[in-house]
Amino acid sequence: MREFTLSSRYLLFPVRTGAPKSRLSLWVDGRAVREFDLELAAADPEFEVFLDVLDFAGKRTELRSADGSDPGLAAVRQADALPDAAPYGESLRPQFHFTSRRGWLNDPNGLVYADGLWHLYYQHNPYGWNWGNMHWGHAVSEDLVCWRELGIALYPQAYGDWAYSGSGFVLPDGRLGIAYTSTGRGECVAFSDDGGRSFAEIPENPVLRHRGRDPKVFWHEPTGHWVMAVYDEFEDQRWIAIHTSPDLRAWTFASRIGGFYECPELFPIADDAGRERWILYGADGEYLVGGFDGREFRPESGKQRLWFGEFYASQTYTNAPDGRRVQIGWGRGIVFPGMPFNQQMGIACELTLVDGRLRAQPVPELARLRGPYRNWRAGERPDGVIAELVEVTTTLSVPAGARGGLMVRGVPVVWNRIDGTIEVADGVFPLALDAAELDLRILVDRGSVEVFAADGRLAVAKAVRPDFANRQLAGVGEARFGETFAYELGSIW
Repeated sequence: MREFTLSSRYLLFPVRTGAPKSRLSLWVDGRAVREFDLELAAADPEFEVFLDVLDFAGKRTELRSADGSDPGLAAVRQADALPDAAPYGESLRPQFHFTSRRGWLNDPNGLVYADGLWHLYYQHNPYGWNWGNMHWGHAVSEDLVCWRELGIALYPQAYGDWAYSGSGFVLPDGRLGIAYTSTGRGECVAFSDDGGRSFAEIPENPVLRHRGRDPKVFWHEPTGHWVMAVYDEFEDQRWIAIHTSPDLRAWTFASRIGGFYECPELFPIADDAGRERWILYGADGEYLVGGFDGREFRPESGKQRLWFGEFYASQTYTNAPDGRRVQIGWGRGIVFPGMPFNQQMGIACELTLVDGRLRAQPVPELARLRGPYRNWRAGERPDGVIAELVEVTTTLSVPAGARGGLMVRGVPVVWNRIDGTIEVADGVFPLALDAAELDLRILVDRGSVEVFAADGRLAVAKAVRPDFANRQLAGVGEARFGETFAYELGSIW
């Protein structure tokens, strides 16, 4: 145990990934105000993580380890500044995908637009490279491209009662609200009085107890009530359960639909004829198109899939302006060994519904990152040096029974018309397309490649770390090319 007065903004903890875990707690006024697991490095740390203690400034504190004898406690220090002089500047740091300054991230949570800001909350371990200690991290953007990371928005109520995934919404008085899964209690609701920087729980929590998690909460205007779509394990089967509430506090079961696993999404979207349809979406990217009356979802077709590869637990924005349906997913499995951060978010994408199928394209704002470019005329086979961070656009013509495409910095993106697939890096994904031409949009960052094909009918995210020295673009196979552009992309940091 260490005793000291909190005289600075942050406590800095030295960490070495793979070191034995310590269970640490910070005690103020006779109670544990923060408690978490941490791979504390008594010597030779890889990096430092930080704990904001502004709320306890000037207080006498005790820092304790569960076993009472951790030698690493002596290396914990106070500081008024965060530990890195050049944040987000590491060699493997993605340059146009959001990553947290420190620690692990996974599911996007609480996506809501309010007062000119796009709020991105996310599952977050602020104390280490691996999953654990689930908090809600928080970042905001004015344009869905450049993100500014803020402090922790939601701390666990107690050790072991972790803050799992959930959603965000705007209250009638303009404040932000969230619904989330407390692993020790159930589904909980909290409101913010400071523009979404922090949240206070309502006294009625938990508002729902069941076997499940990940509430998606929104206001349903036609019926004048709140709706919660939540993953539910009922009678040992997997469901999305629908509950309704007049006040976010008392919830009534309405219906269930089976066949989906965790992180549900339920949202309206206009189709190409201007009619409102509803999408029920699962964490793995499978979805149904149908109708929703405020209590029951009725599918109108079978399951479909838009995203493939390292894309999981996506969420779309509530309250987005101009009727936009903007989606962000977690790049699950996109790892950054040796870095003080791990995992990334996907590019913000705009969804449309055409011919009964969802389509995804990067938000138009992404074009603001475009800088110098190279281009090849239609009929010319692309071949040349391109930028490290690059967006490539082209249209392929491939004969039936043949393969062709591009090699982008050593990453193959190939349309295989022999078996109706698209090959991205080491992945093969179905692409049923009755056409001889295919438009492609390819984004290459330091840890991933994303491909949008056939006007967004297929989207793929793959974990790829291209060789830094390989800056080559080349056509491969039996492909002819329309006009091809390779744009250098700037950094969001």
